[in-house]
Amino acid sequence: MPLLTMKQIMADSVRLATSADAKPEDRYAVGAFNFSTIPEMVGIVEGARSKNAPVILMASLGAIKYIGSLELIAETAKGIAKTFPEVPFCLHLDHATDLEQIKQAVVAGFTNVMIDASQEDFETNIAKSKEIADFAHKHSPYGVNGCSVEAELGMLAGHEDNIHVEESGKAYTDPSLVAEFVERTGIDALAVAIGTAHGFYKAAPEIRFDLLEEIRTKTDIALVLHGGTGVPEDDFRKCVAMGMSKINVGTGLKKVYTDAVREAIRTLPETEYDPRKIAGPGRHAIAAEIASKSDLFNCSGKAPAVLRSIYQ
Repeated sequence: MPLLTMKQIMADSVRLATSADAKPEDRYAVGAFNFSTIPEMVGIVEGARSKNAPVILMASLGAIKYIGSLELIAETAKGIAKTFPEVPFCLHLDHATDLEQIKQAVVAGFTNVMIDASQEDFETNIAKSKEIADFAHKHSPYGVNGCSVEAELGMLAGHEDNIHVEESGKAYTDPSLVAEFVERTGIDALAVAIGTAHGFYKAAPEIRFDLLEEIRTKTDIALVLHGGTGVPEDDFRKCVAMGMSKINVGTGLKKVYTDAVREAIRTLPETEYDPRKIAGPGRHAIAAEIASKSDLFNCSGKAPAVLRSIYQ
């Protein structure tokens, strides 16, 4: 199976999220998970396969720098897609601010990109997001609309690679601007700021469900929740029931991987030098975490529905 776009993967979720006839318990969100290494990419897809779930692989700017290049990551993702044809997934560039780098990712074969111009004024955010949407929809090696686009309206507090926003600088998404932003940019998914933050929380976040409810009425494209690490499980479930279609998890997954590797190093004898016995437990721990999150986001067993929405 070829790599899919995020728009394709979330079409069924968005259909349910925007349908007045859909039962809240039938709605689901697709988990989007940051990776830092190639074994983590495989572990994420393995975890999704174990639950027959769709999934989104997210490359941060730090991951690209560490692994080596956009092209290396894109070609690896293509290989994973051939190895796991039963898993619908896309390759996503997360929180990018450099327009030229984003365009390079599109040409390299990423099937979704995020332009994060949320720290700019409204008109500049629109202009940059539209430029990327216009380019991505036309210049993917997979053809017209071979790459979808996510943008952000409002600002989350916290740290994400080259983006740092203090708590005092955060800004909730203004529902009155959503329809105009989506229409003028032509984006496929909108990241909203409703009370979450990047990184670990000092206390449980206070999610503005009232904002989410109003935002959901303003647009029929996918809504995205960033800052998923540390959000209480009941809050996740409520977000999904209210129409969130994509949930990002990054920091928490890094901790799962690192804890497993640390434990492997602690328990291995000093005479053991096989790196697979160190990195392997990290990969398996990631797969288990993705399986757990697939259940939490209610997307376990949804791979067939995703594929039907694309190929029917």
